[in-house]
Amino acid sequence: MSSKYKSGLEQLSKERELYPQESLLKVKTNNNALFIGLPKEIAFQENRIALTPEAVGVLVNNGHEIWVEAGAGKPSKHADKDYSEAGAKIVYSPKEVFQADIILKVEPPTFEEIEYIKPGKVLISALQLGHQSQEYIQALNKKRITAIGFELLEDKVGGMPVVRAMSEIAGSTVMLIAAEYLSSVNDGRGIILGGITGVPPTKVVILGAGTVAEYAARAAMGLGAKIEIYDNHIYKLRRIKHALGAQLFTSSIDFVALQESLKTTDVLIGAIRAEKGRSRCIITEEMVTQMRRDAIIIDVSIDQGGCIETSELTTHKKPTFRKYDVIHYCVPNIPSRVARTATTAFSNIFTPILLQAADVGGVEELIFAYKWFTKGVYSYKGSCTNIHIANKFGLKHKDLTLLMAARF
Repeated sequence: MSSKYKSGLEQLSKERELYPQESLLKVKTNNNALFIGLPKEIAFQENRIALTPEAVGVLVNNGHEIWVEAGAGKPSKHADKDYSEAGAKIVYSPKEVFQADIILKVEPPTFEEIEYIKPGKVLISALQLGHQSQEYIQALNKKRITAIGFELLEDKVGGMPVVRAMSEIAGSTVMLIAAEYLSSVNDGRGIILGGITGVPPTKVVILGAGTVAEYAARAAMGLGAKIEIYDNHIYKLRRIKHALGAQLFTSSIDFVALQESLKTTDVLIGAIRAEKGRSRCIITEEMVTQMRRDAIIIDVSIDQGGCIETSELTTHKKPTFRKYDVIHYCVPNIPSRVARTATTAFSNIFTPILLQAADVGGVEELIFAYKWFTKGVYSYKGSCTNIHIANKFGLKHKDLTLLMAARF
């Protein structure tokens, strides 16, 4: 080999060392890494999960560890493989997944699941106060669990993001349900939800003027239905008219006028928000007897007792029953009907919160750093910190603001 050729190879080899080399991308490390467990929901009719695989990927790439119980995402059409490829570890028993430092789930844990949670750890789930007992809160306190009810969480402007998101879904979905059961295919009245040229529009009466009512009315208006909204809070009626940008019929709950209106109503939506733990009954059995044959009632408030006297709990598998020839749809947890959409909505709320918790040093630091997050805490290291829950169940109450003052 000539010396000239040899020196050329040596020169090329030296230059090669200066070239950018391929290497695996490092996963971001985080000194405040969170260890999060996503259990499989075992509650009846619960099809949602708190995080999508995409959200898990974001958290893992930020240095956090996620364990997902096998099959947890299946009801919302998210496969274990999707979570695994996003960086989560798939575990095969509830006992394993509940070893995480932060348990993130949709339904409140059962007493058996509470036993799996390690003492002093964090639980983020629904509270569902109307279905809880003194023993439930005491079980959490006994293990010194910091429990956060996500329906109590507020955002920085005083809104309730989880309640709002699920109400938007429920409101949009009820009109799809109404259209389904008004059709001849489901032995309904055989009418279209809305109206067409030369045919009188469908009449929809909505009880309540909150988020569910807003999104139900928006969907019904888009189809051309005639809408009436009843609520005893005038500011809510004013707000919903402004939000919809339309001059629709609104009224306080006048029972005489409401009874007369129901005689020509095709769809009745019950969306009265619960006060003091239970919805108030607005529509009596006698009023239902005077409604049109094959009209449909959808009682969205049924999970809090319902606001229509003839309402009875139904399921997604058997969603309706007839009483006085009126179709009743009384399924609680309507967002679970569209579980994938609801899961995405949850992810959009929880992912930024978890990332923010890591930035400030953990969930406990987030509690003491932000008042909007503090409002979601109802149990903290062995003490009930929500005065309304304490009063309801006769428990001792500790004010978190006093704990904050002592801490600093």
